[in-house]
Parts: sequence; C-alpha cells; structure tokens
Amino acid sequence: MKYWMGMPVAGALLLSACVTINVYFPAAEAKEAAKEFVEKVINDADKVQIQPPPGNGGGMAMLGRRIELDLSGFDPWVLVGVGSAQAQSAPDISIKTPAIQAIQSRMESRFNGSLRAGFESGALGFTSDGLITVRDASSVELKDRVALNSAVADDNRDRKAVYREVAVANGHPEWEEQIRGVFAKQWIASARAGWWYQAGGAWKQK
Repeated sequence: MKYWMGMPVAGALLLSACVTINVYFPAAEAKEAAKEFVEKVINDADKVQIQPPPGNGGGMAMLGRRIELDLSGFDPWVLVGVGSAQAQSAPDISIKTPAIQAIQSRMESRFNGSLRAGFESGALGFTSDGLITVRDASSVELKDRVALNSAVADDNRDRKAVYREVAVANGHPEWEEQIRGVFAKQWIASARAGWWYQAGGAWKQK
C-alpha cells in the first residue's frame, strides 16, 4: 500500500526531470527577416516598399508567427514510460531595433554610393560567408581602388555586426553563425543579373 501511495510523488519527480523546452532555430522566420533586410539595402530607385504587419502599434515589426505553448489541459501521465517530451517553441525574428536599423541605413547608403557600381562592373562579388570582396581589381580605375577597398572593409564590418545584432536582439547570441548563414544565402538570392557570387569555392555570375 505504501508503494502505490508513493507513485504520484515519484511520477511528479519523473516528469519534472523529463519534460524539457527545446527552443529551435526558426529558419523560415530568419529567411524572411534576411530577405527584408537585404532587399532594402540593395534595391535601387525602384524600391519595393515593405509594409509592417497591421496592428503593430508603431512598435517593432515582428516577422513570422508566434507559437505559444499551452499546458493548461495537458495530462502529464501520458509521458510515463515514454522517457522524455520536448515542447517546441519558435520565437519570431525581429530586425526592427535601433542598432540593426542604423546598420541597415549605413549599408544602404554605402551600397548606393559606391558598392553598386562595383557589382555592376564585376569588380565586387558576394562571398559564401555573407561578406563581400574585390574579385577583379582590374575592373576599377587605379585612382578609385583605395576608396573601394575602404568601402568594402567598412561594409564587411557592418555585415558582421548585423549578424551579431540580429542574434542578440532576438535573445539567442548563439544563433549568430546560423543567422550569418541565412543572410549569406539571401545576398546571393537577391543579387541582380550580372553580379558575381561565390559558390562551392568558385566564382559564378548571375
């Protein structure tokens, strides 16, 4: 009798040890956020205006959807004998913070001011790790090479900073490399016809 009376207590201890919350990387939401950021930076005079979701009250525009875990009607006894249960919770990916928007503004200005011409001439290319580089210096006049190299260095600093800021702003600094990977693919996906990019260690032209 004592054995059976102790079962609820033992079961509760078992459940507290087995139930975990696994926050996974929201790849789809990150891709949408990257697309919005990248398109705003590289779009030319025919920019497509990306409207924030309705009803955001002027606050941060949140992309994707919010998944909330509700355990109010959950029967914990279904877990007995299973071993463990993982509840998935995916946060939104927000790029609407002052730090991120300041970087975006700098990159947009720099792209329209000097980098776009480099991509159009074939002098510049998107690397596979989310940065840019001078791939053909001969396409740039000698007098302009120092300025272009400086712009590339500044842009790469901002690129690294934005990948870090997006991860930190969304509460997961450990996502920085994954955020960078998503952005790296988006820069290439958004590249215009004739622009160069790295793929598999080789340069390719869109």
